[in-house]
Amino acid sequence: MKNDKPDPLRRLLIKAPMLAPLLTTLPASAKEKMLSQMTETKIVSSIPASGHTLLLKNADVVVTMDEQRREIKRGCIYIKGNVIVAVGTEADVPQTADRIIDLKGHIVIPGLINTHHHMYQTLTRVVPDAQNGELFKWLSALYPIWERLTPEMMKVATKTAMTELMLSGCTTSSDHQYVYPNGIKLDHSIEAAQEMGMRFHACRGSMSVGRKQGGLPPDSIVEDEKTILADTQRVIETYHDASDGSMLRIVVAPCSPFSVSEQLMRDSAKLAREYGVSLHTHLAENISDIEYSKKKFNKTPAQYVEDLEWVGHDVWHAHCVKLDDYGMKLFARTGTGVAHCPCSNMRLGSGIAPVRHMLDAGMHVGLGVDGSASNDSSDMIGEVRQALLLQRVGFGPDALTAREALEIATLGGAKNLNRNDIGALAPGMMADLAVFRLDKISLAGANHDPVAALVFCNPGEVAYNIINGRVVVENGKVTTVDVPVIIEQQNRFAHQLIMG
Repeated sequence: MKNDKPDPLRRLLIKAPMLAPLLTTLPASAKEKMLSQMTETKIVSSIPASGHTLLLKNADVVVTMDEQRREIKRGCIYIKGNVIVAVGTEADVPQTADRIIDLKGHIVIPGLINTHHHMYQTLTRVVPDAQNGELFKWLSALYPIWERLTPEMMKVATKTAMTELMLSGCTTSSDHQYVYPNGIKLDHSIEAAQEMGMRFHACRGSMSVGRKQGGLPPDSIVEDEKTILADTQRVIETYHDASDGSMLRIVVAPCSPFSVSEQLMRDSAKLAREYGVSLHTHLAENISDIEYSKKKFNKTPAQYVEDLEWVGHDVWHAHCVKLDDYGMKLFARTGTGVAHCPCSNMRLGSGIAPVRHMLDAGMHVGLGVDGSASNDSSDMIGEVRQALLLQRVGFGPDALTAREALEIATLGGAKNLNRNDIGALAPGMMADLAVFRLDKISLAGANHDPVAALVFCNPGEVAYNIINGRVVVENGKVTTVDVPVIIEQQNRFAHQLIMG
């Protein structure tokens, strides 16, 4: 894995390049001592060795999401390498380890799983011309800005999104990247994810139908379909890891029915199934999406994807706000998943996805923050709360419980991504978990049900985030990148991008 070990020298020289001549002439021992003294935060890599053991003990509650949905008071978790070995009380779990973290006053949950994002959009939050429009108007305002994206912008934007996700409890994320101007490749996002230490499902998105062909995007940012398929095959062959515990998988992901051809949808499904990878796209996001599908294809979105064979356990669709009863029955029958994105749906006025009805129909439903130009945040635990509240606005005060919302964001996300090794805290599962403090003012008075408080209240940022057995957030601080440097780079790139 590239850049797994953070480089304090590189970060220091970004902040103070004038030190380069001095540092390069010092002996190794003197250089190490100087770095230790001068680096603002000493960031130590915590990549687990294969035999490294970690004990988390005395947590007020461990929310397992296991088959029994156990919630263990004074819970402990024993991790060896990147795998959970034991979960239970002190009597059930070994009490010696290479490292022990006392979690008294904390709650532990499975790492949250983000099943829909466009990470490059962190560079175009709250763009004035895109603040007050529905989906098609919003896209039309942003396409010209996205034409100016560069590879370095893509890497920094990805790190920005992943930093925010990690601090809000996310351990696995997909990213639907579908614009590739100025030499951008999916490789740039993958490189950033590897540096961050995020478990990553990189979606090779695409747009091939521009305005001249009746599509929505400008012709300048669409790609030739042969190029799309060839590059998709390249990234699958280069990066996809289908093994249990994989940190990186590739997804075939044409953008949407209004930006790619029917033939590309068919060819993409064929390619994905030849290689055994998943499929992802946008579907039935708002009323304009429905009208386009009926006018262009003479089918509802559900009928369209059924005809294209874009259904099955290896497929999940984003949004499905306007999915009809036929579509819900089809998706339930075939094991097709949906990524629910409540904040984005509210922001764009798209409507309320019928998640309660989807769950009752037996569908797989996960959660997604969506792109940061339509959410304008990557706050995963905040998205859980919005999912709870929005269902109640649409379908009544008992439409979704706090624990159901958490389950959507964990087990539901794992099902969307076609994985059985994440989403729960149980022996044999990957060591992905999020830890929140319970002694915050925002949770005061809610200690009689800390699990519900995590969703109904505002728990803030995590105390710890552990991904694949590696502590990537410790005491509220990200350990894999220098966050102030990322913020400075992000703000500079956003100014360049938006101001032209």
